[in-house]
Amino acid sequence: MYEYDEECLQTFILNQGQLFDEPVAETLEEAEAFLEDCMASIVDNIGEVREFLDQEGMDVSGMSDEEIEDASEVFALSDGRYLIVEG
Repeated sequence: MYEYDEECLQTFILNQGQLFDEPVAETLEEAEAFLEDCMASIVDNIGEVREFLDQEGMDVSGMSDEEIEDASEVFALSDGRYLIVEG
């Protein structure tokens, strides 16, 4: 289980519209509960995002790093890490 820091929670709250039509969390506590419920993952770099998505069955072999970053379930964090939320 991941521990979601404030950076993850804030980024998710601000950008959740890229994955969901309606907000699923408005506070840090709601965001943390939601991310725990859907078992969101945190990875250190785009290579790990690619590996994660590949293991989940997504065909990423022909995708550029930019295309992977643009995937609706991928949230880039300001420190270079990525939050992956499966909707």
